[in-house]
Amino acid sequence: MKFWLRTLINAVLFIALAGFFRDMFFVSNIWIALVASLVLALLNALIKPILFLLSLPITVITLGLFSIVINAVMLQLTAFFVGDSFQFSSFGASLLIALLMSICNTIISSFVSSRNA
Repeated sequence: MKFWLRTLINAVLFIALAGFFRDMFFVSNIWIALVASLVLALLNALIKPILFLLSLPITVITLGLFSIVINAVMLQLTAFFVGDSFQFSSFGASLLIALLMSICNTIISSFVSSRNA
């Protein structure tokens, strides 16, 4: 259940952030947002642990801030696999979206977990 809830939350965040940042981030419709959210979940499960281990020294040096760059790379990979219906104008745009998604997911996760407890 948590997986599907997180996937749905990420899809809604994709649509909302694409609406706020029209020049930087494009999502064609809600179905593409759902597909992108599923692709991101798959990439996070398969590739992100490898990237995290490879970048562990720089992540420690930057006190964990490099993890936002890893999240931006994961979003760029998602855009690559989903296609032209889901795209970023630049790596800086994906970095900003990754930062905002991390903040929103933290807030939403703490709210959802406090409601379930």
